[in-house]
Amino acid sequence: MAGPLKRVLMRSAASAMRRAEPAEWHYGAGFDPQKAAAQHEQLTRLVARSGAEIEWLTDADDGLADSVFTHDPSLMTDHGAVILSMGKALRRTEPGLHEAAYGRMGVPILGRVEAPGQVEGGDCVWVDANTLAVGRGVRTNQDGIQQLSNLLSPKGIQVFGFDLPLWHGEEACLHLMSVISPLADDLALVHAPLLPAAFYQMLKARGIRLVEGDADEFHASNGLSLNVLPTAPLEVIAVAGFPKTAEAMRAAGCTVSTFEADALCIACEGGPTCLTRPVLRQ
Repeated sequence: MAGPLKRVLMRSAASAMRRAEPAEWHYGAGFDPQKAAAQHEQLTRLVARSGAEIEWLTDADDGLADSVFTHDPSLMTDHGAVILSMGKALRRTEPGLHEAAYGRMGVPILGRVEAPGQVEGGDCVWVDANTLAVGRGVRTNQDGIQQLSNLLSPKGIQVFGFDLPLWHGEEACLHLMSVISPLADDLALVHAPLLPAAFYQMLKARGIRLVEGDADEFHASNGLSLNVLPTAPLEVIAVAGFPKTAEAMRAAGCTVSTFEADALCIACEGGPTCLTRPVLRQ
């Protein structure tokens, strides 16, 4: 999940969020669609600067505000894409947008998670090429995890489900990736108090070093200080305004680029990882 990013699926906030009603989408008071669009452009420039080719999901005026968070409706594997099933009702049509985009891009579809199964991409963490950890919580259920395992086990991939805490409640969003962000194959940024204990033990047993993000910054940002996107090993994009967490990553050898994201990420509960669906890493 931290290899050099070569191809990534994104959606412009200018098209996705232009008519978004904050109360409907559970966005905070700081949400502003024009400001969010400008901040998304800053992120886009950083992603492009890394050398990644950006593929655009759609520019339709479809009112699907959360579709800007392209990480969630699909999962990429070495064998093709898995079309997921969303736990948030307002996002149920988004996987179809991803399937159509992969058709245009020539990316094969390995399979689909079907309702009542639910899996969101933010709950999926590749521990290594043959091990997928999946958070079981308000957005991903056991039925969905089992379907994912049925698709991936014939490819030699083990799928492990880990229970997540409720934290701020079922309307909020605590994904497994809310509490861990890979920085390199053997390094990850974490908020250990919310990590499932068995997942923590798996990471330690596999020799993955854990960098602790600043706890005060984690709570002040509703977890977005921890949501960082690696564009290559030890090269990451993060939300601006959380210097202690950035310094912890730099002390571990990372180069950290930041962008202002109060109206886009902090207000809408999704960071730079959420805003990207990596399609190809090398």
